[in-house]
Amino acid sequence: MADGTVKQTNPFTGTEVWTVPGRAHRPIEHSPGRVTAVDPVVPEARCPFCVTRMLETTPEKARVVRDGDTWRVLEEVPAADLDATTPEFRLFGNLFEIVSLDYWRAVHGYRLPGRAAAHQAAYLSTPAGVAHVRALVRARIAAAQGDPAAVDAMDPAALAAHSESFFGGCHDVVVARRHLTDGATTSDRHASSGDLTPAEHEQFTAFTIRAMRSLYRDNPHARYVSVFQNWLAPAGASFDHLHKQLVAIDEIPAKTAREAAALEGDPDMYNRLGVDHAAAEQLVVAANEHAVAVVGVGHRYPALVVYSRSAASSPWEHSAAELRGVSDLLHACHAATGRLVPCNEEWHTRPPGVGDVAMPWRIVLKWRISTPAGFEGATGIFVNTVDPWTLRDRVVPRLVELRAAGRIAGMAVGAECGDVRGSLRYGR
Repeated sequence: MADGTVKQTNPFTGTEVWTVPGRAHRPIEHSPGRVTAVDPVVPEARCPFCVTRMLETTPEKARVVRDGDTWRVLEEVPAADLDATTPEFRLFGNLFEIVSLDYWRAVHGYRLPGRAAAHQAAYLSTPAGVAHVRALVRARIAAAQGDPAAVDAMDPAALAAHSESFFGGCHDVVVARRHLTDGATTSDRHASSGDLTPAEHEQFTAFTIRAMRSLYRDNPHARYVSVFQNWLAPAGASFDHLHKQLVAIDEIPAKTAREAAALEGDPDMYNRLGVDHAAAEQLVVAANEHAVAVVGVGHRYPALVVYSRSAASSPWEHSAAELRGVSDLLHACHAATGRLVPCNEEWHTRPPGVGDVAMPWRIVLKWRISTPAGFEGATGIFVNTVDPWTLRDRVVPRLVELRAAGRIAGMAVGAECGDVRGSLRYGR
């Protein structure tokens, strides 16, 4: 507009966003609060996700361990063996589910899959497993304002009935090892996605994909698995400890259904409205052989979008090289964002069972640096404090610095990306 206001409309959702001049230069980093000294040689115990407090989370479904450059997945580690290896990443059920096991039972007649039932039986066959599960049931009952003392009187059958969701629920968490960066001496050095190495981030991504596929496999009523990461409290994180969440739901999200319907008449929609539009507006920030990262248009918050260039729609159908390509660009976007910027990472994937419609796997990284209020609710117009070109100008120079320092993988940045129009190969 004449005064410099930028009005955007998201080409996929129709969301209207305005950016008003002068607001883009406000501080965007979240205050870490009171900063205290920490001893870098003392094991971390800052929240229930720390590796020294593993009995405060539900029984592990799997963990990733590292031996030098070799990575291994260990399945269903018994309670007595939790400290036998150091997990780089852990997978377990959320103690407080968004969509509960009771919902799946009541609405769909869902029953614990055989593998989950066997895991529960094995876990509860040991004294350490029983003690762990009993403590968790007690904590959940207390949180619901029930009588936790009743848990002590539960017989094995009752304890098993109250703990089924720990083993066969459909809301999982993937947690990284570090709470603070290695060697941190102050409490504000939270270890974010950008603080992982590219190889670590690849494992984080691959392990999450594995968990996503398992939820689809184990629950025939799951129509969609939502994968997301909330970083810092303003973005909805309960703990300032790096983790992703996976939640199965029994319907295809309306947004995804609309996009699937639109693809039937415009199968090249993601190229045309996503990557091609970004290229025309000089909003491409990074690219490699298997993915491209652009500034998103028409998002409620400043957003970076990573598109997979793979012909496959499902993340688990990507080759190792394709997965690494997506992971590297996502990692670079996190690193350029910085550990003190609250953000949401949202995975957008094709739901199983939508026919022959192809969609690219794409991940949106949103900077949660403002709070929608009455204006947005009354008008449906969202005020985004950073316009797309300002976001590009913040991110591209930072990516150049990170690449030069060896902090991110090799990739083309900014104008180096060349012509990326039509480069998404989904469905081909």
